[in-house]
Amino acid sequence: MDMNEIKEIFFQECEEQLAELESGLLKLNDGDRDPETVNAVFRAVHSIKGGAGAFGLDDLVSFAHVFETTLDCVRSNRLDPGPEVLKVMLKSADVLADLTNAARDGGSVDEARSRQLIKELEALANGEVPQASAAPVEPVAKPVAAVAPPPVNDEGFQPVAFSFDDFEADEEPPLMETPTYEIVFKPKSDLYAKGNEATLLLRDLSRLGEMSIHCDMGALPTLDRLSPESAYFFWKISLKTDKGEDAIRSVFEFAEWDCDLEISLVEDEAAQSGEELPMQPVPFDLSILDDEPAVSVGVVEEEEQLAVQQQEIRNAAVSAAGTASNVLQMAQSAARAPAEKSTPAASAAAQSAAAQQAAASAATPTIRVDLDRVDRLINLVGELVINQAMLSQSVVENDANGTSSINMGLEELQQLTREIQDSVMAIRAQPVKPVFQRMSRIVREIADMTGKSVRLITEGENTEVDKTVIDKLAEPLTHMIRNAVDHGLETPEKRLAAGKSAEGTVRLTAKHRSGRIVIELADDGAGINREKVRQKAIDNDLIAADANLSDEEIDNLIFHAGFSTADKISDISGRGVGMDVVKRSIQALGGRINISSKPGHGSVFTMSLPLTLAVLDGMVVTVANQTLVVPLTAIVETLQPEASAIHSFGSNQRLISIRNSFCPLVDVGRILNFRAIQANPVEGVALLVESEGGGQRALMVDAIQGQRQVVIKSLEANYTHVPGIAAATILGDGRVALILDVDAIVAASRGQSLKPEMSLAAVG
Repeated sequence: MDMNEIKEIFFQECEEQLAELESGLLKLNDGDRDPETVNAVFRAVHSIKGGAGAFGLDDLVSFAHVFETTLDCVRSNRLDPGPEVLKVMLKSADVLADLTNAARDGGSVDEARSRQLIKELEALANGEVPQASAAPVEPVAKPVAAVAPPPVNDEGFQPVAFSFDDFEADEEPPLMETPTYEIVFKPKSDLYAKGNEATLLLRDLSRLGEMSIHCDMGALPTLDRLSPESAYFFWKISLKTDKGEDAIRSVFEFAEWDCDLEISLVEDEAAQSGEELPMQPVPFDLSILDDEPAVSVGVVEEEEQLAVQQQEIRNAAVSAAGTASNVLQMAQSAARAPAEKSTPAASAAAQSAAAQQAAASAATPTIRVDLDRVDRLINLVGELVINQAMLSQSVVENDANGTSSINMGLEELQQLTREIQDSVMAIRAQPVKPVFQRMSRIVREIADMTGKSVRLITEGENTEVDKTVIDKLAEPLTHMIRNAVDHGLETPEKRLAAGKSAEGTVRLTAKHRSGRIVIELADDGAGINREKVRQKAIDNDLIAADANLSDEEIDNLIFHAGFSTADKISDISGRGVGMDVVKRSIQALGGRINISSKPGHGSVFTMSLPLTLAVLDGMVVTVANQTLVVPLTAIVETLQPEASAIHSFGSNQRLISIRNSFCPLVDVGRILNFRAIQANPVEGVALLVESEGGGQRALMVDAIQGQRQVVIKSLEANYTHVPGIAAATILGDGRVALILDVDAIVAASRGQSLKPEMSLAAVG
């Protein structure tokens, strides 16, 4: 695996971490104060920062570091995650996503926005919060005992509030002594086997501050005993940095399981005694200890060895001017190390780490597969379905009795083929959660642009649908969200005047229904102003001035190309582009959309989409000697019309009586121009179908051949768009059959044209 592949995996993981970050922040915004939620948010930013550091993505690392510091204040209860705090953090999550995308795709980000958010995050970390409940941040340095800031860890110790302004060239250096950390880095052979390089890790470590380093080659064997796959060197490092232990560990984040790493803070004895700290510390190099045998700090030997070690370090300190206090503190740390290793806290930490490792090993194993490979597999399964149907039909035609062993084997083959197909489709099925989470950012941005207070509520995020459908959902949902916030919701002042809360609500839900996925977008705004919509349609010559339209027909006018009710053009709307794109996108997916609006209470947009674009269960029918397939999900029931149930209505309309109710009867052959005159309903079969926005209709066909599972083939991609036809398929006898677009047929029965540029002028 080369570096580009590793980098691609990193960016894939970044997408998961960003989704986790967004989800956690939204939970906090909803009032969730579970510490695990806060920890999950913190870990997401920390993981992104650690991986970005490994690839030298400095801009991403810098922003993530400030973001992480502020989140750590929330984690330690020093900062209350109130609405204003979370508003800044949600914006920061957006910028973090932009920086990640820029690092992956080579684009750019708004640097002014990034700098502004860095200042806001630093202000939050320093306790500058508008809420009265915000706890003030304790000063880091105390006048008597200047103790170095504690490192970041899961037990709640917090880092010093970090600011990039501290490193400006025109500012004076801080008066505090920079903390010094002693690091022992011992790579294992697995580190090199996985493509890591110790030198690159040390290079990244040097970026954190002033560093001195010594390579211990004492374990290097003679040439005849040398193994090229083993690791013999280890490093002793002294690092002066105010970034904290967490920043040091992040350098080794991707190699922590493949090395032995010890990090200890070297406390300054002079600081403990209250003495003045020197302005310029002398670099400390552990190479002065090379003449003496190394002693493992983590292994308890005997008290005599520890005493010898302390004395040796003190002797070395005498010969190293300017480093006496540092070396003495190192000796004290070495003496404390054995005792610290055996403390209950250390034991508990070890048990916790072991439990986490056991949990990780017990997790469900997963594998990343390129989508192209899955697509090829699905295409092959589709061909398998077609060939199985052809084989079955051939056997049926040559076996009149239908009892041969071959026929029985084919039935088993059909069941296996169906199971294979369902399993393969399950691989492509993904939850709609990533798309829904993307809408949260759009809501925030449009709300800021319009000065409105908006809350997005999502439900059914784990509803699964084919990835092809998910990939094409983002564009129509984006337009609908923008429309709901800009047009649907009122300003806070108008909402308060109408007796509503100042904050508007947009609800996005997903659920399965009758073999399809239904997505609803609802708002509690003012609803559609039908008088304004109607007048705009008249002004644009879309309808006649005396057209008699129902509320539903008026609402659907907003889907016409170029239609807009905005009084002026803005960055958000007003150009008449949006809802017509939504309708075309949904129809291209084989779906349908309708509107339900109540003035003063809001609107609901309902999209119904197929779960997959690869296969469907359909009813094969004959119409005027043509073979068609009607999607089974649209069919409510089938019936044989009787003459007494048929009633004429108007000049050329007919109704069929079904259980004391009347339903329009639609001749499919006449609508599609397969025949010039209407057929006799009594001689055919009626399919009672249900469409979004059109209610129930009885589609009249000549005969039903049977129910089959068919593979969807795009007619538009292979031929051209045919009005009233959604797609095509290949039947068992090798013939091409057209898949009916039920919604288009129903719309045509209501007076709308089947032409692609469907005109609404004929309505009414």
